[in-house]
Amino acid sequence: MPNAVIAATGLFTPEQSISNEELVAAYNAWAERWNAANADAIASGEVEARTPSSPEFIEKASGIKSRFVLDKAGVLDPERMRPHLPERSNDELSILAEMAVKAARQAIEAWGKPVSEIGAVLCAASNMQRAYPAIAIEVQQALGVEGFAFDMNVACSSATFGIKTAADFIASGSVKAVLMVNPEICSAHLNFTDRDSHFIFGDVATAVIVEAEDQAKGGWEILGTRLKTVFSNNIRNNFGFLNTAALATGEAPEAPGGPTDKLFVQQGRKVFKDVVPMVAEMIVDHAGDLGLDPTGLKRLWLHQANINMNEMIGRRVLGRDPAPGENVIILDEYANTSSAGSIIAFHRHHEGFQPGDVGLICSFGAGYSAGTVFVRKRA
Repeated sequence: MPNAVIAATGLFTPEQSISNEELVAAYNAWAERWNAANADAIASGEVEARTPSSPEFIEKASGIKSRFVLDKAGVLDPERMRPHLPERSNDELSILAEMAVKAARQAIEAWGKPVSEIGAVLCAASNMQRAYPAIAIEVQQALGVEGFAFDMNVACSSATFGIKTAADFIASGSVKAVLMVNPEICSAHLNFTDRDSHFIFGDVATAVIVEAEDQAKGGWEILGTRLKTVFSNNIRNNFGFLNTAALATGEAPEAPGGPTDKLFVQQGRKVFKDVVPMVAEMIVDHAGDLGLDPTGLKRLWLHQANINMNEMIGRRVLGRDPAPGENVIILDEYANTSSAGSIIAFHRHHEGFQPGDVGLICSFGAGYSAGTVFVRKRA
């Protein structure tokens, strides 16, 4: 069976960025208005007053300093608190596909081969713009790729699950190359009126080309992939065609008693407690099964969820505090970009490797889900 290689990557970053200070100013203005409008209910104890946020709270809790978004004005409008993304006609390229195509074209240019050599397109992301037709098929058509395409969703782990799926297609001989894209409009499912999570996400798109080893020049040999899922309600988003009534009014996505579960909601402390040991153990076990020493990994490209989670996983895997640059962090600039985070880290910080050096791409998130992809630099 032919081995698979990560041959090229691409990244699309929106032009607009929101700093913590800007986000806090908008949230606090909204909270002040909400408290005033609900003064009687607050006084009677029916609901709790909204607590102000602060840049210091955000950075301490997450390590995030800013995030890129498709629409800054809508998010920062205290009367709206969500992006304004006008609906497009069915004859126009969808927003999600447009982002994916931009990242894909960058990856294809870096790859240096014609799209005719790509046999499949996978769109692996946490929130699809629609149920069908698949975003992946739309991307396939826009790029002029033959073969087949489909969408897949494993929340923040979607990219590593996508790489695993692409590598399996390569190993089976189904195709010689796969394009896997991760467009994430995370700002559209984030509740910007929830103090505990209003700062978490940003928008972005990444792309990865996985190719058969005997066809590739250079790149990164995929030494092994492993996937794991364990059901948990601690990260949840109930948005869907059966659950849209709460959003039909177009008003701010906030119920009087707290954040609606039709948008992103999580129990952060429980997630931290459950996921960190699960992921660290998975990485160490997978490395051992591959005959690799996890303490000797040159670089970790982890899912960019939370600085505290990433630092603890890094320490547990390497058996020490990671040296600068070993455990790549990009969430300070990009925030949590769901499935795209580990790919952004890999795309932007894979320099300095010599042939034979080994690193790890790893994701983890809702589900719970986790994926590990060990890669070795090729000559």
